[in-house]
Amino acid sequence: MRGLGRPRTDRGRLLLVLALVAAVTVFTATVPLLRDWFDLRVYYGTVHTWVHQGGRIYDYRVPGTTYGFTYPPFAAVGMLPMALVGLRVAVAASLLLNLAALAFVLRVLAGPGWRRWGWYRWALALCGLALFEPLRDTFSFGQVNLVLLALVLGDCCLLRSGRGRLAGAGIGLAAATKLTPALFIGMLLIGRKWRAAGVATAVALAATALAAWADPKASRFYWTHALWDTSRVGRLDYVSNQSLQGVLARLGHPDKPLWAIAVLLTLAVWAWRTRRAMAAGDWTTAFALTGLTACLVSPITWVHHLVWVLPSFVLLARAGHPRIAGALYAAMCTSVVWLWFDDASGVDGFLGSNLYTWITLGLLLGLPVGQSRPRRSPLSRFARVTAPAPSTARPATTAVSDQTESSSGAVAAAIGTLPGPGLGRGGLARRASSEPTGSTRPAAAKPQSSS
Repeated sequence: MRGLGRPRTDRGRLLLVLALVAAVTVFTATVPLLRDWFDLRVYYGTVHTWVHQGGRIYDYRVPGTTYGFTYPPFAAVGMLPMALVGLRVAVAASLLLNLAALAFVLRVLAGPGWRRWGWYRWALALCGLALFEPLRDTFSFGQVNLVLLALVLGDCCLLRSGRGRLAGAGIGLAAATKLTPALFIGMLLIGRKWRAAGVATAVALAATALAAWADPKASRFYWTHALWDTSRVGRLDYVSNQSLQGVLARLGHPDKPLWAIAVLLTLAVWAWRTRRAMAAGDWTTAFALTGLTACLVSPITWVHHLVWVLPSFVLLARAGHPRIAGALYAAMCTSVVWLWFDDASGVDGFLGSNLYTWITLGLLLGLPVGQSRPRRSPLSRFARVTAPAPSTARPATTAVSDQTESSSGAVAAAIGTLPGPGLGRGGLARRASSEPTGSTRPAAAKPQSSS
């Protein structure tokens, strides 16, 4: 059996990789929902209306939907180049930018020994990445999650190497583009990296001021109204919202005091564990814990936002728990939470519809901290196992989201668990979702929005 799992000749490896590529291609083309670049079309329409028609950033809606721009004004400023090109060029640029960001993220997670991986191990890793639901949707929606992750991990590299004079700039840009990465400034303060925290804060404020100069009315509207109106983004109880607030909303308790208590407890755990990691000089773990916490405490964390958990899977495997990391990674490739799209009641609904939240919370509580730095690359442990080809059966997951999943699986390929889709409650046939954060089905007649 071991021989079957690990081909010993280049020809055998090539045939296995080709078989996996074919299986992943069939899976991607038939099972996951194709988002039709919906979030990218939100960005594109917003920028073109703002620049060419004199419209207001937060008034734009994708035709036929209620979804529009939800990011801080600086994000619109950063997307201004889209006003100079057509939609197809913007889509191509989005793909290239996300691929470049993913390559950088993998380079950081693989560590200094990345050149020794060889084509075979990287091919397995990429096949696994193509199945990861958050990464899948980031590409399909034309989302910005990978770019933000790359910016933040760039600062992690600088701090870890001791060349931290410019550390914090990436975090500042990410925080000005989307608010949740601002938690990384708190991480720098916990680690007493005053200079990096100051750089991050200054960059975030400068970017915000630039946006206010470019469009004062839009900035005023965002910071006084749009920021506090979560209905602009989507329903709190929608199954794609895998945050603590989403769990409470699906339980019928979306009240703010209870959510505030849950957030404070989570932040306390994060601060304690992050401080331990930093005391041991383990910056990668500190960044991973902060990414997990940002997903948990944000009022809305769509499935595609969960690309922030990728570093945690790598670190868990590096710490000697590859099977646990593989099982958790596999669960996040299956779109299993969508089985409870229609009804999240009962014990099964409580556990199943919030599964990604439980995984994120479990990683926050259980990710080893203060480990000695490994001699091998964090991903090298993954690459030793060959993953089975995924099933191409169509899962009974439904939905369409204004900001949802994506595809990544550098970790799963190596863990050796390329999961296949699951079957839905009540059979394979399910009606398409009217929400913008759905899962597997053909593209909805009405595209959806971005966040």
